[in-house]
Amino acid sequence: MAKAVNLVRGLVLLNGFPHEHPHVAEDLCLSTSYFGTYGSQSIFIPHASCYTERGLTLPELGAVGLTPCLPPDELIWVEEAAVDDTLLPGPWPVIMGITDYLDRGLGQSPSLVEYDESSQQRLATANPRKSLYTLLHLSARSALLALPPNAAHHLSSILPSNWRIYALPREPLPLLPVPKAAVERVKSILDTLRFDPLVARIVESISVPQIKNDVRWLSGEDPLSPIVSRHSFSEGALLAAEWLKEQYEATGATCELKPFLQGFAPNVICRYSSTVNTTATVLISGHYDSRGSFGSPRAPGADDDASGSTGVLSIARTISALGITFRSNVELVAFAGEEQGLYGSRFYAKDLRDENKNLTLMIQADMTAYHAPGEPMQLGMPEFIGTPEVTQLVANISAIYSPELKVGFSPACCSDHQSFHQQGFPATHVFERAGPIADPMYHNSGDLSDRAGYDFDQLKSIAKFATLLHAAGFDLPSDA
Repeated sequence: MAKAVNLVRGLVLLNGFPHEHPHVAEDLCLSTSYFGTYGSQSIFIPHASCYTERGLTLPELGAVGLTPCLPPDELIWVEEAAVDDTLLPGPWPVIMGITDYLDRGLGQSPSLVEYDESSQQRLATANPRKSLYTLLHLSARSALLALPPNAAHHLSSILPSNWRIYALPREPLPLLPVPKAAVERVKSILDTLRFDPLVARIVESISVPQIKNDVRWLSGEDPLSPIVSRHSFSEGALLAAEWLKEQYEATGATCELKPFLQGFAPNVICRYSSTVNTTATVLISGHYDSRGSFGSPRAPGADDDASGSTGVLSIARTISALGITFRSNVELVAFAGEEQGLYGSRFYAKDLRDENKNLTLMIQADMTAYHAPGEPMQLGMPEFIGTPEVTQLVANISAIYSPELKVGFSPACCSDHQSFHQQGFPATHVFERAGPIADPMYHNSGDLSDRAGYDFDQLKSIAKFATLLHAAGFDLPSDA
């Protein structure tokens, strides 16, 4: 029986078992119950029959026999972010700590059971008191919660700064690995990649002073900026969205503010149409919402993620300054709702999948400006989530056009590229460090650009959009 229990428990939370794995497609209990991959963890929530068919009864399973919560509750995966050891205050008693934070923030106690992180044995029975949340799973570095949407949306204001939040879909996701043809298309760009002096000249023309001005406006460091916070529910986020739309439209882009959930600031979607007849699209993005310290109204987010957002905006400014046109459709996007669970990108990626969008590749820029004292400028590529061929393409292009960056892998996971990865689109993430998060102001109200370690030159080096130029194809006016 113990072996069977372990087998079924493995079906619920499969550590390092990607949804592309052939065993997933072969097992209906898995292929019809996939709820996403978060960090190194893929989550499957099979129907109860999947357990009973293996000779197990639900009382024997305890919380292992999970079933999706019915509306209006949402399922939320929370996971400790990969941060550098120097940022950790010391061992944190997760079993008590996570519930303490939730109880303090939500004002209630959990209604389900807690489990010992090593043995997963039941520690307590259901609490008879009414609760705003249900604790479905708990381990040393993660938890699965069910709670009403309003409570779910405010978890970023409740949990410690080093915990990430991911909203699970309401229904299981289809298994959508990146199609072979899409991977081959990226490989063909890799195979033909060569240094192009014209591309080098274009990307070098990105203006660091302009990036600095843009970051300071979004972070509120500019005395003229009205923005105090870009939290997804704040007035500042709405001001930032309007400002970003205006800036992009001034470069010749066609933009829209695209709502996705009531109460959230909208996504900012900007497009440059192809000069040839094609549906192929290249998408580059950052998230413009921010997160501050617990209890503080200030959420400047200069690194997370004004750095990535203004890096993408610098692409638009360069397109305009040089009169660049593209042979593929190009979308430059600023997502909201990232800090609450990748909401903005999840809805948009689903929209593009429903349209069967011909997406060549997607790159998310999130936290690109900080490096620890004494460390060189870096570029971190995702260790867990993303398309390896797109990651390799970005790394190779960085080596050509930004050789000042030391390139490596980072366990820091996961930003809005995850939403596209789960929809079967080729996607990757560019990050500021080849290692765990080192920024001491991560998810902190002190996340300003005017501080040691915030490096605008690194931001520019990562923002160089040579991958876009090589993937989309481009033309310049004859007098440029």
